[in-house]
Amino acid sequence: MTDELHGRVALVTGGGRGIGANIARELTAAGMRVAVAARTRAQVEQVAQEVGGLALEVDVSDGASVARMIGDTEREIGAIDLLVNNAGVAGRSDAPPIWEQEDPADWWRVFEVNVLGTYLCCRGVLGGMVSRGAGRIVNIGSGGGYLPVRPGRGGDSAYGPSKAALYRFGELLAAQLEQHGVALFTISPGLVRTALTQRLGDDAPWTPPALAPQLVRVLASGRADRLSGRYIHAEHDDIEALIARAEEVVAADLNAIRLRR
Repeated sequence: MTDELHGRVALVTGGGRGIGANIARELTAAGMRVAVAARTRAQVEQVAQEVGGLALEVDVSDGASVARMIGDTEREIGAIDLLVNNAGVAGRSDAPPIWEQEDPADWWRVFEVNVLGTYLCCRGVLGGMVSRGAGRIVNIGSGGGYLPVRPGRGGDSAYGPSKAALYRFGELLAAQLEQHGVALFTISPGLVRTALTQRLGDDAPWTPPALAPQLVRVLASGRADRLSGRYIHAEHDDIEALIARAEEVVAADLNAIRLRR
């Protein structure tokens, strides 16, 4: 059990399965009290029962639903020290090009969950965090937001842009929060085999599922706060090495998505 996290409160959205559920398990093992939230009640109840946490049903794209989630968390287990914005959706793998799509609402729904949902959750917890001068937020990004696009293989045109927007939003928000003692990180969990990625098959370069939860645990501890606003990859970045080089990383503007010329 990690003394620095024992008794602190974490809220994990998209926690009913996959990466979110594993993050909830890791934070519980670190001694945190965890609220697990997702749209599917049965899934979050199962995970919450397993970790001894609080189960919450939420639609992160709906402001009233987010407010209830945060209020219930604070009332039941305490002020939120860590928010993990893991809730997200992918676009259709068989989506036609946009000029053949009948309803743009299907495309926009990805942004409503992945971007607006993160915004609403951040806004909901930040009043308390800023007033206390402490708190941490971890947004779960994706390589889909920055990896090169191969000719003829553009695929769904909503998911990648939504994750790119999530990173930029997080970087700007981290800059606003710097003077208030609140740290924010965007991380890539790597290519983790989940219900959303299963279609890629056995030969995909899968990332070990334990890496993202372990990274979130380190970020929750506060030891990496100097790296607030940076993009950290669970598989390809050594978080301990980054912490040791934090001043260099910030000064050289490393671990940031930039146009280089």
